[in-house]
Amino acid sequence: MISVSSVINIALRSLIVNKMRTFLAILGIIIGVGAVVTMVAIGTGASSKISQQIASIGSNLILILPGATTQGGIRMGHGTLQTLTMSDAEAIAKECPAVVSVAPVISGTAQVVFGNQNWSTAVMGTTPDMVIVREWEIISGRFITEQDVRSGTKVAVIGQTVAEKLFGDLDPMGKLIRIKKIPFEVIGVLDKKGQTFTGQDQDDIIYVPISTSQRTLFGQVLPGRVRLIYAKAATLESISQATEQIKTLLRQRHRIGPNQEDDFTVMDLTQMLKAAEESTKTMSILLGAIASVSLLVGGIGIMNIMLVSVTERTREIGIRMAVGAKPKDIRMQFLIESLFLTTIGGVVGLLLGIISSLMVSSIMQWPISISVFSALIAFGFSAFVGVFFGFYPAYKASTLNPIEALRYE
Repeated sequence: MISVSSVINIALRSLIVNKMRTFLAILGIIIGVGAVVTMVAIGTGASSKISQQIASIGSNLILILPGATTQGGIRMGHGTLQTLTMSDAEAIAKECPAVVSVAPVISGTAQVVFGNQNWSTAVMGTTPDMVIVREWEIISGRFITEQDVRSGTKVAVIGQTVAEKLFGDLDPMGKLIRIKKIPFEVIGVLDKKGQTFTGQDQDDIIYVPISTSQRTLFGQVLPGRVRLIYAKAATLESISQATEQIKTLLRQRHRIGPNQEDDFTVMDLTQMLKAAEESTKTMSILLGAIASVSLLVGGIGIMNIMLVSVTERTREIGIRMAVGAKPKDIRMQFLIESLFLTTIGGVVGLLLGIISSLMVSSIMQWPISISVFSALIAFGFSAFVGVFFGFYPAYKASTLNPIEALRYE
């Protein structure tokens, strides 16, 4: 009986002698593993990015928009009719059990000036609950208080982008900025949130007391009216319940009849982004599945080349059997050759996939996430392909008749 080490040595020598055949055999595996790793990295990176964006906007978030006007049969879109009020927000907070926090907003765009620096940004008048609704951390100072809202004080809490554009390396705390030429004291700086999935910079923002924005910045809004209302449901499961409670309450407050359309729109932002995340995950799986086809093609290529190898080496197999090699030794040799091919191809494919993923990320500015698990799955699958597609050629070689093999030319 031939030892396992001898079988391995014979298999390795055979692969080294036939370099071109060996290269062609592992090429399909290299491309297959590389494609799987790259596609899964791109898909997982996109899914991870959307997950971060979901977390950044705040969990269980509900957005309530005012109604739309109709002029000459043309509907003008959400927000063109001011139908929401401060009292609506207060009623939602008090009468909707599934809602834990509510933050009304009066917003607009304004030019902000500090010293010789200026920047155009979104300015939102809101209430203290905004940090709860949006789950926004304050890294310096404090947020707006109820006292600020009652007194209509001219104070501002700024985002990271505004702080960078206006102050650079200076500490913004206590500094005076001018919003629409009106001085406001900076009392807080928000933590960084980044961009939304639509590309909007969430850090390019200033929060001021809602009463101050009504009186001094955006006075064109009707007294007591707000542009939109943020609400936070108690749990992810209670979002649907909170949405229905809000709709029912607002229809009662706005005296909307059974057959009349709502003069407001309630949007579940978290569920919308969750749907986007699920779509991205599905796309990631699809990309991985498509890339896996190339692994199967590579496996078929290995089987074809191994069958050719068996045919070319029929006389060699006959000689080995004549000197004492058993069918299982022949089978083991060809299986080892196939396993070596896929193992080498898997290692090179992994490196190729990682390099390709990094190149895609660098050139296209696309987020990637190279998962160790997905890499191991691709590598393990390539080894399985080697055993699966290498078995038939190995079996065929082991069943050759030694006398007929020795006569083969």
